[in-house]
Amino acid sequence: MGQIQRGRYGLVALCLFLAACTGVPEGVEPVTDFDQSRYLGQWYEIARLDHSFERGLDQVTATYRLNADGSIAVLNRGFDAEQGEWREAEGVARFVQSPDIAHLKVSFFGPFYGSYIVFELGEDYDYAFVSGFNRDYLWLLARTPEVSAALHEHFLETITELEFDPAGLVWLDDTVDARIHNP
Repeated sequence: MGQIQRGRYGLVALCLFLAACTGVPEGVEPVTDFDQSRYLGQWYEIARLDHSFERGLDQVTATYRLNADGSIAVLNRGFDAEQGEWREAEGVARFVQSPDIAHLKVSFFGPFYGSYIVFELGEDYDYAFVSGFNRDYLWLLARTPEVSAALHEHFLETITELEFDPAGLVWLDDTVDARIHNP
């Protein structure tokens, strides 16, 4: 195979990989009738599937604000107890389809985007269940740093039905008995 032909295949493979990173896991449906203005502001991370970019962080918040160009500025902040310091990551989010569908692509690293899919949202925009492009990325966010036992249970039931792994969750909200976290 010629070098040009291999280059074309490489480019196609890269495009498919990047498209997959902004995809939606099977069975997960983004919220429709989404109101971005109600979603803006500060959210507290209640639970997550752990990843290297958040490992060891506590008191994690995500703050969203509208940029002049219509994109959304993202500021993630968490406390690294081992280092004794706050860590921050700034990014930008853009809607994949339209602003009324809660499927965004977020970038913290230049042209590389990952999916941010709000698949459940409290009626008052007081909590959100968020997924990435696959079942390895999952967050429970809330407007307050603690949530009710009923919301904990509902989150666990919902993600179990959608085939996420609840055993891998890191809980930052320690107000509910640990038995709820590990059924």
